[in-house]
Amino acid sequence: MMRFLKRRSEKSGMPPGSLIHIGEVRKEDAKVKIMDYTEQHIEEKEVKNAGECEPYKDKESVTWIDVEGLHNVKILEELGQHFGLHPLVMEDILNTDQRPKVEDYTDYIYIVLKMFHFNKAKEIVTEQVSLILGKNYVISFQEGIEGDTFNSVRERLRVDKGKIRKMGSDFLVYSLIDSIIDSYFLVLEYYGDIIDDVEDRLIKSPETTVLNTIHGLKREMLLLRKSVWPTREVLNSLGREENDLISQPVQPYLRDVYDHTIHIIDTVETFRDMLAGILDIYLSSISYTMNEVMKVLTIIATLFIPLTFIVGVYGMNFNTDISPWNMPELNWRFGYPAVMAVMLVIVIFMLLYFRRKKWL
Repeated sequence: MMRFLKRRSEKSGMPPGSLIHIGEVRKEDAKVKIMDYTEQHIEEKEVKNAGECEPYKDKESVTWIDVEGLHNVKILEELGQHFGLHPLVMEDILNTDQRPKVEDYTDYIYIVLKMFHFNKAKEIVTEQVSLILGKNYVISFQEGIEGDTFNSVRERLRVDKGKIRKMGSDFLVYSLIDSIIDSYFLVLEYYGDIIDDVEDRLIKSPETTVLNTIHGLKREMLLLRKSVWPTREVLNSLGREENDLISQPVQPYLRDVYDHTIHIIDTVETFRDMLAGILDIYLSSISYTMNEVMKVLTIIATLFIPLTFIVGVYGMNFNTDISPWNMPELNWRFGYPAVMAVMLVIVIFMLLYFRRKKWL
């Protein structure tokens, strides 16, 4: 449940703008990485404190400041002071339970997205990413420091691949958003393989473990849906609204990412429908199996009804010597095998009758 709702009790009663980290507390130190570039050159380094980032605020080149780890509140507070970030923006960055959104603060644009990636244990991890788009700088705040999805963007900057070093900070933001959306496709491919495997297992043997897997997948799809639907609104706003910080040439790229988001939403909805169908098939399979068992037990019980009657008749403790209803077969030499033969004939007749009715 805490993947859907994180605890905010620590901020209860505190004034707006209070910088309290809400999320997983990590032991590793927060990292601040800087990539400053133009079309001709690139500078890359890691700094120890936020004060070293301030000179890059007004440079003509494009600067990308990447903060990995939000548990060090002091670094974020200093960055907010140096770049003039609103206290509510800083509060939202530290609150990792934010809904994806975009806010325009005139001098900069604040964007919140959810990112998915695989950790070292090959488990899917969800984290919040906050982006600050300024005139000539971009600040990204990542919740974790493991499984960085932005490595592909860094490589493109280093080798000057594509248009990224020829464009401004808005294209850099597009590139970061695009890498986040691409991570959704990797996750969907992973879940697609699991759903196919569950379908195969369900056909072979509808076990309880399959039911647990189905419920787990339904929760994961709910988490994906919760993250993707608001992202569609964010990209629609960035790609269609006029803004001085987003140039006209970049807007088609943002609309293209918006189309990718629509595709992801369609896939998530398809997976949810498939899981609902798989769950129905599982319940139907269990019901069918139970009906088959009950049918066999009912047939067995039905076969024994006339047999029980016959055995009951001959099992009555009446004195046949003085009874007016004498049972001569009791004194007959072949009486016992004759009764057994009659019982066998009755069973065969009933089985043939059930078979003709297609009950067997």
